[in-house]
Amino acid sequence: MQNILTLIAAPHNAVLTPKLTSAVRDALAMARGLVGPPDWLDPGIACDIPFDNVDVREAEKLTRAALRNAPVDVIALPTSPNRRKRALVADMESTIIRNEMLDELAYLAEIGEQVAEITRKAMNGELDFYEAIRERVSLLKGQPATLLDDAAKRIKLMPGAQALLATLKSHGVYCALVSGGFDYYTQPIAEQLGFDEQQANHMILENEAIAGIREPILGREAKLEALQRVARERGITVEDCITVGDGANDLAMLGAAGMGVAYHAKPKVQEQARINIRHGDLTALLYLQGYRADEIYGRG
Repeated sequence: MQNILTLIAAPHNAVLTPKLTSAVRDALAMARGLVGPPDWLDPGIACDIPFDNVDVREAEKLTRAALRNAPVDVIALPTSPNRRKRALVADMESTIIRNEMLDELAYLAEIGEQVAEITRKAMNGELDFYEAIRERVSLLKGQPATLLDDAAKRIKLMPGAQALLATLKSHGVYCALVSGGFDYYTQPIAEQLGFDEQQANHMILENEAIAGIREPILGREAKLEALQRVARERGITVEDCITVGDGANDLAMLGAAGMGVAYHAKPKVQEQARINIRHGDLTALLYLQGYRADEIYGRG
């Protein structure tokens, strides 16, 4: 069939049942759709339903109504021969890790609320990213460099991050970590998880204190350029890539990739992104590509 509807629940809340998938199939059939049998990628967690004769946006709308607010992500996409992507380009903060590292630094410096509000507005597209990062770093100027290590101790990986990277790497997928944050944190996270490369901004330290940020600042355009470069260097196209992020500076790379995923994203990002994961963890990116439970590291 020409389209696939993928339903994904969080692994810790495996609420996806045959009863729910039957309700979804009935809803599509009532709209005069041709509906195939469910293909369970992971019982209780992820399922594919092939369908025809219903627009993908309408299929998503009908499915959400049939699910009756069940915490299940709904993604309908045209069937594609390159569903499994050959490269991942991922944002880091609030995506691969739970943290926003400038916020962590600010809380340690006791200016947390002030900096966090700037972060929130920048990630939701309410402030210019470049001016926002300069302002936040300027507020930290003069703080001891030891805060960088103290903040690193607070880092928590996003659920599913290790399984996502281990699974993709085992299938030969090239993985790039691109961040509007700082290489002080992207480098160790990239090494820990097995990313093939990382890029981020560089914080300037002078006299063992935070002094500024190196220009030019890497943001929205740099992330898009990284996606294009990774595809070019790997001899593939951006259609062969999957991207993931949560903030406004991720929108360009989300829109350009063959599969761009807004992950637990800011409201304005959710509005503009074609694919949203609101309930699942990062293994949702694997189910979206048709990976099955026995192919996922730590899940089978």
